[in-house]
Amino acid sequence: MFEPFDRELEKTSSRRMKRYWKIAILANIKDDTHPKPVGVPPDAFADFDHIETVDSLRAALETDGHSTVFLQADRDLPYALREEKPDICFNIAEGLGGDAREAQVPALLEMLGIPYTGSRVLTNGISLDKTLTKRIWRDRRLPVAPFQEFIAGDEPLRPELKFPLFVKPAREGTGMGVDMNAIVNNEKELRERALYIVNTYQQPALVETFLPGREFTIGILGRADAKLYSRHPDWYEKDGFHRFPVLELDTSRSVTPWVYGLDAKSKDVGADGSPGYFCPAEIEPELEKKLKYFALRAHQLLYTLDVSRTDIRLDEEGNPRVMEINTLPGLTPDYSDLCLQAKAEGIRYEDLVLDILYLGASRWGMLEPRDPNDLPKKK
Repeated sequence: MFEPFDRELEKTSSRRMKRYWKIAILANIKDDTHPKPVGVPPDAFADFDHIETVDSLRAALETDGHSTVFLQADRDLPYALREEKPDICFNIAEGLGGDAREAQVPALLEMLGIPYTGSRVLTNGISLDKTLTKRIWRDRRLPVAPFQEFIAGDEPLRPELKFPLFVKPAREGTGMGVDMNAIVNNEKELRERALYIVNTYQQPALVETFLPGREFTIGILGRADAKLYSRHPDWYEKDGFHRFPVLELDTSRSVTPWVYGLDAKSKDVGADGSPGYFCPAEIEPELEKKLKYFALRAHQLLYTLDVSRTDIRLDEEGNPRVMEINTLPGLTPDYSDLCLQAKAEGIRYEDLVLDILYLGASRWGMLEPRDPNDLPKKK
């Protein structure tokens, strides 16, 4: 029988104000040596991390004196946590399947009273459900493309949806279920693709107006009191948030033109068939302002904590449409979009990772806030 940590003991534990912590990196790791189980989609586990990413995170966290351990986020995780007793967990776990899988590890850590980084249970549960996320954004007047969820695949198409359309799984990430067949140009293609998604991924298909314009992604870091806990308070604006430079994805030259799917995402930056990555994007100041505003608003409306990355694409008239948000953005050096954005403005990988750590730790009372009078003054 697993016994949770004693909450009263945890409240007074010396780990609260220790200078150095034992940090557990929680992740699901790709295992290319074993065949996929029968009956799962061909791109199942595509959003799991490589062990090299975990190694990079450990090295970055250890630069500030902390010790680290890697724990696989599988069914043995509760017992591994009990054995290792980490002070805090750096969470990049994707979960093991089912609805809201990215909320599985945060829910476990909440139950055990173990501090962790990043967004909490509800946010991670909602953000992976693209349809629900779009409904929230639409109701709060964020611009999204017309969309419809197909549960059976044969539902009547709403009149506001005009071909070409884009069809993808409603509850997956990392371009899963997205290839050149995701763009459908007529009723026959729509039905075939929707049924394929429903049957292959065992979840609804999200159908939305295809957006033919430029594609961007924008990272957000911080919260209202970020300056009080960050090692780099000068990164953050008055509202406590840092907007990373806008990254443009040129998918026109990728292995899947105009489709930023798994095949394109899996290629190394600069490799043949990979998209072009341009950061900072060459855009008008007014468009940049809109993109960063929409990314921050998308972040806030889901109660996202500390870090996120939001994808936005222009429609046929050049208007931005918010597509989706990643509340567990990738952190692979020189590869993940957020890391490319940080590098473009001279932020070291180690500093990015440590700021995510300290923002998370501060929410659990593990850091004393800086005196506001000591904050650097903006010129």
